[in-house]
Order: sequence, then structure tokens, then C-alpha cells
Amino acid sequence: MKLTDQTALQNTTNPAPRMIGNRNRRKHKNNVSATLFLLPMLGFYAVFYVYAFYFLIQTSFQAVTLSFRNAQPVGFQNYFLVLTHDLFYQAVLNTFIFASILVLASLTLGFGLAVILSFKIPGRAVFFSIFMLPTLIPASLIASVFASMLEYRYGNLNELLRTIELGALAQRWLVDPHLAYMAVISIFVYLIGLPILYYTADLSTIDTSVIEAAIIDGADTIQLFRLILFPLLSNAHKTVIVTTFLSIFRAFEIVYLFTGGGPSNTTDITGTYIYTFMRTGNNIGYVSAASVIVLLLALVFSVIQLRLYRRVGNEERLS
Repeated sequence: MKLTDQTALQNTTNPAPRMIGNRNRRKHKNNVSATLFLLPMLGFYAVFYVYAFYFLIQTSFQAVTLSFRNAQPVGFQNYFLVLTHDLFYQAVLNTFIFASILVLASLTLGFGLAVILSFKIPGRAVFFSIFMLPTLIPASLIASVFASMLEYRYGNLNELLRTIELGALAQRWLVDPHLAYMAVISIFVYLIGLPILYYTADLSTIDTSVIEAAIIDGADTIQLFRLILFPLLSNAHKTVIVTTFLSIFRAFEIVYLFTGGGPSNTTDITGTYIYTFMRTGNNIGYVSAASVIVLLLALVFSVIQLRLYRRVGNEERLS
């Protein structure tokens, strides 16, 4: 039998290689189509993100004003100035404190409210809408409303206290440093609707037979929350921690329109700190250096968080 005849016979008796080849060609064709669809978005990303990062890093090594003319290279001088400025460390500390409190509130209050709202209680849709509504309203509007409510002379809160003969309790909520700090924390906790949404979505995927079995075995409410539901929502915990923590780095408009970072930089976060120096326009290189450092901090946190989650997931699978 000739070699060509043997090859034809093998292809007839064993069609697997031909099927694999067809599948690979089809997969390659689909990848090309997907790439073509993604090209406009990749171009947009390259122009508005990659170039922006490049420009940010470039100007961080220069002494340049807001006009971006006559830039002078200064090496790492801007980074040195940022890292030796006490107010920068205070802004970073405030950012991490606010983020930690928001994460804690999301893992406790957000989780508890999501579980309660998962039950068929009267008015469930109304309560869910109440908690979700703040996340649908622009954050700048919420900050402006809160600021007007806590204004000393004509604010709604002080007016209410005076109306019910408790005018002695009226405070300068946004002038006293301690009260302003607590007010900023309260507005962040108020915006807890998104974690509730994450938990609600994950709760819908839980097999109800697990909960029924725990109830039959005599688990009380606390045990059901702590030993059954909380571990089952580990994926939602990961999402909530990362998103809520990083959201504080993007909370510039909330703090700026609410307290302006004051009084005396007490409530400054990284966003308001950077904007304060950017507004002067004297040294944009300093502002760029501070922005790069903040971006690196957020990136390092995200990487550490993801690695910890991956390690915990591997340990759970091995056990």
C-alpha cells in the first residue's frame, strides 16, 4: 500500500486530528473577530489611560506649572518633597481609616441587612430601595445635601434640635475637628447600598437546603449568620473588601463638597490633598509625584489582597 493511501486510511479511521484542526481554526477565527471588536475600546484605553499614566510619570520628575511650559527636570526631588510632608501622611492615614471603617461596616451592617432583606418580610422592596437609592444618586449631590443639613445656623439638624427645645445640643458639626471627622465617617457608612447589592446577589445562589439542614440541627440565628451564611459568602466578601476600600481613593467629591478636607486638614484624603496643591498651579510636578505614590499604594493593596484571597482559597481546597 502506498504512503498516501495509508495516510488517507488513517484519516478515515481516525477523524480526531481533523476534528481538532477544525476546532482550532474555528477558535482562531473567533479570537480574531473578538480582537477586531475590542480594537476601538483598546484604542480609547491607550489614548486616555496609557498616555495619561505616561504623562503623569513624566511630569512627576519635572518642575512645571499648570501651563506645562519651560519644564525643568528635577529628578526625584518632587517625590522627596511629598514623602517629607506631614500633611500627605495625614491624608493617607485618613484615607486608610475611612476605608477600614467602610469595609468593617460593609462586612457587618451590609451583610446583616442583606440577609434580613433576603427574607420575605413586609415592605422588603421598599427597604431595599431606601438602602440602594443613595448609590444611584450622584455622590456630589449627597455631599452637598449633608453639608447643608449640618450647617450651624440654618442646618436642618440644628433647626430640629431647636424646635424640640434641645437647642443646647446644636453643634458646629463641620467646624469642630472631631465632629467633622465623625460626620465624614457617617456619610461613607450611609453609602452602603452597593455592598448590600453584592451580598443580595450572592445570597440568591446559596442552596436553601444547607440553611434548612442547619435549622433542623438546632442552629440559632447567630450561629446561622456566623457559621453558615458568612463563610458561604466568601466570594462576596472579596468583592466588597476590594471595591469599598478602593472607593475611598475615588471619594474626592464627597469630602471636598462636604468638608473641603477641613477643618485644618482634619478630614483630608489623598484626593483632596492632591487637588489642593493642583489648584495653585505652582508645581504640577509635585502633584504628579503625589498622584503616582497614591496609585502605587492602591495597586500594592489590591495585589496583596488578591494574593491573600488566592492563598486562602488554595488552603480551603486542599483541606
